[in-house]
Amino acid sequence: MDINRTEIEQLIHKQIASLERKIKSLKELTQAIAPDDAIGRISRMDAINNKSVNEAALRQSEAKLKNLHMALEGIHEADFGICLQCKGPIQPGRLVLMPESRKCMKCAQ
Repeated sequence: MDINRTEIEQLIHKQIASLERKIKSLKELTQAIAPDDAIGRISRMDAINNKSVNEAALRQSEAKLKNLHMALEGIHEADFGICLQCKGPIQPGRLVLMPESRKCMKCAQ
């Protein structure tokens, strides 16, 4: 396989650090809105809508973080970079962009 595991490992560490900061920020944005806050009805509806959008982003970020940690744990295993479905190599470019990928582009579709 033509991938540089050290480079991928560094990318994973960078993505983990970035996601941890993002998750911290999203957790602050998804705090409950106190009913006694002096905001108008429309502003409250906007706040509720924004909260649900941020909650979805938080769930996605937490899932990606979990997958990145799993990729980091398995990066030195013989089957890292091998598609779970077809057992062929995962394209190096895909691993650089999405190091948590467990399937090649063809099987992921």
